[in-house]
Formats: sequence, C-alpha cells, structure tokens
Amino acid sequence: MNRPSKHAGAPWSAVLRTALGRTRKRQLRILLALGLASFSTQAADPLYQNNFEQSETGNVPDEFLVLDGDFAVKAESGNKYLELPGAPLDAFGFMFGPSARHGNEISARMFGTKKGRRFPVFGVALNGVNGYRLQVTPAKRAIELLKAGTVAAKVPFRWSGGEWLRLALRVEQTGDAEWTISGKVWADGKKAPAKPTLTYKETKEPRNGKPSIWGSPYSGTPIRYDDIVVKKIAK
Repeated sequence: MNRPSKHAGAPWSAVLRTALGRTRKRQLRILLALGLASFSTQAADPLYQNNFEQSETGNVPDEFLVLDGDFAVKAESGNKYLELPGAPLDAFGFMFGPSARHGNEISARMFGTKKGRRFPVFGVALNGVNGYRLQVTPAKRAIELLKAGTVAAKVPFRWSGGEWLRLALRVEQTGDAEWTISGKVWADGKKAPAKPTLTYKETKEPRNGKPSIWGSPYSGTPIRYDDIVVKKIAK
C-alpha cells in the first residue's frame, strides 16, 4: 500500500515554496563549496616562483636585485637555471619577492662541485640582508643558520658535491613572544625530511625584509640555482 505524501492535502503554493526553498539551499551549498575550493587554491598559490624556463639566457630576471655577482641564466640538457661563475672567490647574492617579518618560507634547488678540498658555500635567506640565512658549508661539514651574518645554530652535514640539493627556510611565530626559524636540507629527488634539519628560537620579532639567495664559489667552480619558491606557511 502506497504511503500518502507528506504534502498530500497541502496547497500547491505551499508545496511549490517548499520545493523552491530546498532548491535554493542546494544551490547555496554548491556555491559555498565552490567558493571554498577556489579560496583554498588561491591560498596555496606561491607568493613568488621562478624556474627560469621563461627567462632569456645570458641575463638576470628583471625582478632580481643583484647585490653583487655576475649571475646569469644558463641552459643545459633542456633545463634552464641561474648560475654564479666560479670567480672571483667572494660572497654574492640577490634579493627578490615580497617583504615579510614572518609566516613565509623560501625554498630552492642548488648545485655545486668541489675542487680538491675546496667547496662552495650556498644558501637561502629571509628577512633581508641582515636576516636569517640557511647555508650549506661543506668545508666545515655543516649546515649553518646565520643571523645577521653570525652563526646562530649548526648541525653536522656531509656533502661531496656534484649533486643538486634542496634547501628550505621558514620563519614563523610560535608564541606571544617567540618565533621559530627552521631549515631543511635534502638531496634533490628524495622526499623532504619530516622534521627540520635545524631550528632556532627567537624572542624578538624579526625585522621586515625580502627573501634572498647567496653563494660563495670557493672551489673556483660555478654554483647553480633553480626552482625558487616563496610561499605562505599553511596554518
């Protein structure tokens, strides 16, 4: 026996209003879901990224503020990258992207080679020239975190050269008066470590400044950079 509809006996106008109300609610739920998906996608977009594939070889991207060094885009085996020549033997770098105090992460791929017992030094930085720099220092068999040019933290690390490494540095607020600076270093092509390679706690709010890339070709051979990304830290 068929059950009577719960709208049986109800005026058609009331039934129509109920049906339209349900339709509107479904449409609102769909629009809300689409809106949230769009927001999530936009929130995940990097603040800055450059793989140099659209850059002209022999030049430096216009948005780079070169502090010192003859950086230039090069190409090899179908891949473009930024290269710092092997001479002179000094410290060189460039700035780019948005300024920030905290809440950002910079990452990049870097390549260098040794010559005898001499190794290059290279790294990524946040918060301007006198901010925080994560650098690989193979001659010291260490990864160092510099604050205003002074080593604030370091951990043991061995690297023989001749392979790409990935570096990532972030500065985030972790308390009312606490900021955590953390860095990761790992071989390109392998999974990033779950935990930071090293961390440093700061009790003063970091200064505002741009991200930057650094290198010192102490081995007398070029340093290469690729896949530079600056993004907000997901909360």
